[in-house]
Amino acid sequence: MVKFLLRVIVNGLALWVATLILPGMEVIPSDTVGDTGDTTLNTVIAYLVIGLVFGAVNAVVKPVISLLSLPLTCLTLGLFTIIINAGMLILTVWLTSYLPIQVTVDAFWWTAVFAAIIISIVSMVANGVFGLNRSSRD
Repeated sequence: MVKFLLRVIVNGLALWVATLILPGMEVIPSDTVGDTGDTTLNTVIAYLVIGLVFGAVNAVVKPVISLLSLPLTCLTLGLFTIIINAGMLILTVWLTSYLPIQVTVDAFWWTAVFAAIIISIVSMVANGVFGLNRSSRD
């Protein structure tokens, strides 16, 4: 359970860094969710919820898409994985459009692809810091 929560936090952190760097990506927190009156808390909750959705998309949909696109990924020496990651981000954008908390991306090619690269780098570093990549005998 702790690893799951850390992964959600890492996803939220990676999305936050991507929204800081890219002007075409934005997270829109809802004022009605929680209704705490604290905009910082609403923003943190928004990133955690979007990180949860992004993690679920990566856990369920990404393995199927990666398997189906394996020939193209091999042909491009793995670079097609960036496009797959951008597609998972766009799927997350679509799924969160049905929630009160939303993430928006203005363009697939530049914003989503660069966001996928940024999210991958931040996730890799944060997973290394938190030790989420290590196998354990829990």
